[in-house]
Amino acid sequence: MHSGNTIKTHTGIHQTLCGTPRETSNGCSVIDFTATDEMKADSTGLVHGGFIFGLADYAAMIAVNHPNVVLASADVSFRKPVAVGDNLIARAEIVETNGKKHNVAVEVFNKEELVFKGTFSCAVLDDHVMKGR
Repeated sequence: MHSGNTIKTHTGIHQTLCGTPRETSNGCSVIDFTATDEMKADSTGLVHGGFIFGLADYAAMIAVNHPNVVLASADVSFRKPVAVGDNLIARAEIVETNGKKHNVAVEVFNKEELVFKGTFSCAVLDDHVMKGR
């Protein structure tokens, strides 16, 4: 269940794939995520890293929480593998703002263990990125 500010961005996200917002406020977000069988990369149950990146990206977007926010770049590291059935928590916080650019620190945990860490450079555009397409 979400608590905090109204979500203003990425409202069409399929939460099974990118997580469910639990908290949003003042440049921070917390997103819950459960790795499903459809996310596995092989027969061991290893979850493809793209899903973990998607979770972290979504957490960064929700931390900025502007309808026209886009990802400009990311510097990330995968620390531990994630398996089908793992319940993850992504925590994001804006750590620097320079005009319309925001650097957002994101950490993803499996229980108490850090599995992913990154800095996401986000830009708030004057118009939606798809305007005029």
